Amino acid sequence: MAKKILLLGSGELGKEFVIAAQRKGLHVVACDAYAGAPAMQVADECEVFDMLDGGRLDEVVAKHRPDIIVPEIEAIRTERLYDYETAGMQVVPSARAVNFTMNRKAIRDLAAKELGLKTARYFYASSLDELKEAARTIGFPCVVKPLMSSSGKGQSVVREESELEQAWAYGCTGSRGDIKELIVEEFIRFDSEITLLTVTQKNGPTLFCPPIGHVQKGGDYRESYQPAAISPEHLKEAQRMAGLVTAALGGAGIWGVEFFLSHEKGVYFSELSPRPHDTGMVTLAGTQNLNEFELHLRAVMGWPIPSVTQERMGASAVVLSPVASREEPRYSGIEEALAHERTYVRIFGKPYTKLNRRMGVVLCYEPLGSDMDALRDKAKAIASLIKVY
Repeated sequence: MAKKILLLGSGELGKEFVIAAQRKGLHVVACDAYAGAPAMQVADECEVFDMLDGGRLDEVVAKHRPDIIVPEIEAIRTERLYDYETAGMQVVPSARAVNFTMNRKAIRDLAAKELGLKTARYFYASSLDELKEAARTIGFPCVVKPLMSSSGKGQSVVREESELEQAWAYGCTGSRGDIKELIVEEFIRFDSEITLLTVTQKNGPTLFCPPIGHVQKGGDYRESYQPAAISPEHLKEAQRMAGLVTAALGGAGIWGVEFFLSHEKGVYFSELSPRPHDTGMVTLAGTQNLNEFELHLRAVMGWPIPSVTQERMGASAVVLSPVASREEPRYSGIEEALAHERTYVRIFGKPYTKLNRRMGVVLCYEPLGSDMDALRDKAKAIASLIKVY
């Protein structure tokens, strides 16, 4: 009988993971809080429920008795994962990793205080008064984020004290789960950002993918490109940091480790996701011999990964919805987009829209040694052709 995977969260990243798993003969049960989520459209079975409800989560696990549990989102009653792991189920990458990385407080303290990695200065605030005190200590501008969120929700850059009250309200509103505490960070004046996809294996060495450059707006990914330009010294330091923090958390799988790069001050650890990363969707353009979803699956299953190699250059640009509607979305411009050579379009299949919700991605590629700036501009221009209604 095929091994059964319980996927907790069924967005566009989960959809690609399900496709990779089914191509290897695995059985996947996709879960999310709403029906018709992208991964549910390609999974063997699905469950619709609030994964912050520990009782319901227990019921679904007991019903399906999965061999492997793969969390794909933050809004999960993550402490239950320790119980499932103790009962003999594999949690990806591990229950400890998911619990730490779903909470910015835990992962930042691990990175900065226990492992000694270079990070932005930071404080925590559980009230508006604490937020004001922390911001005055750090100085302006500063960055305010919820301890638990994704895709930049609740995150803001505060440039003066008068903006703190709004930042507090926005941060609490954007928090996932029931944690109402914010992190206040020093604003790092960086030259670029990268994601270093890091693969930890059950029976093999830790592997690093070629660095992925990315651009975010409001903390949410807008474009990514691979390989990113980075000095050998900075890449070596980023790999050292990524190796340390993933080893401390334990388990097998792919991790999206984010860094700020400053020509003057070096490499800063930023954040960590214990699963395929949105910026890593650029690997769907064939930039690597194995895309991030195939790498994640192989690591989870303990299957061989002989190497990770750069095959060609790639760039991705997102397709956003300008409207919010519960109606099934419609698209135009896909035919025009597909008229361009070395271009893929991926529409995620989300059943409804929100303002600025990520609905698809355009992927462009060129041979190694091509002009990366031109490739990035091409991906963005083609993405702008696709309209969401």
